[in-house]
Amino acid sequence: MKHGVILVVMGILSIFGSKANASVEADFWTWFQKNEDMIFNFEKDTENTFDKLSLALSKVDPKITFEFSPIRENGKREFVLSAGGIKKSFPSVELLFNSAPELKQWTIVKFRPRRTPLNDLTFGDVSIKADDVYYNIYKDKDKLGVVLFFDNYSNKEHTTYGNLGYLFLDEALGEYDVETKLGFIEFHNKSSEYFDGAKPIRELVTQVDEYYGN
Repeated sequence: MKHGVILVVMGILSIFGSKANASVEADFWTWFQKNEDMIFNFEKDTENTFDKLSLALSKVDPKITFEFSPIRENGKREFVLSAGGIKKSFPSVELLFNSAPELKQWTIVKFRPRRTPLNDLTFGDVSIKADDVYYNIYKDKDKLGVVLFFDNYSNKEHTTYGNLGYLFLDEALGEYDVETKLGFIEFHNKSSEYFDGAKPIRELVTQVDEYYGN
């Protein structure tokens, strides 16, 4: 695993009721601070630590996921709060981020950020290099539709490549822009008739930003 690759864990368990309020977010950060050393050094007992963190996050919103960066040169880790690509959980991420206290060992980030350079990714038993992913974009009403192309994509493997596709889009554009600026998203094999004119995914951010005038 190369430097900078992040660990992704899905926030699961429990059911989120209608009683969400500021105390739920505050309770999470109180728990986080009490367990900060365990979480920061998660490699000592990764599975147990991630299970506990997932359970704590699920009390805020079961759709919230998280990522950790390696320890940076400043001695901190990034703790990324993600909605897991579920737009209706964006407000939960915003509330949790806005209620975060100052933490000496952490930089809190809301939504999966753009990454430069893009990381190579693995999902299940499929590993794909970022340099091997290509795209074409199309006008989709007031947004942009995107088709991603993979060497070994097939309908049988749609779920695996779909998950990888959305993760690559988050890497390229950031989670927030993927959900708010893209229209349809499809995945094809490079043998597709639509592959003509496709570009490396690292160029996607420039085209999207130019389209929206960023």
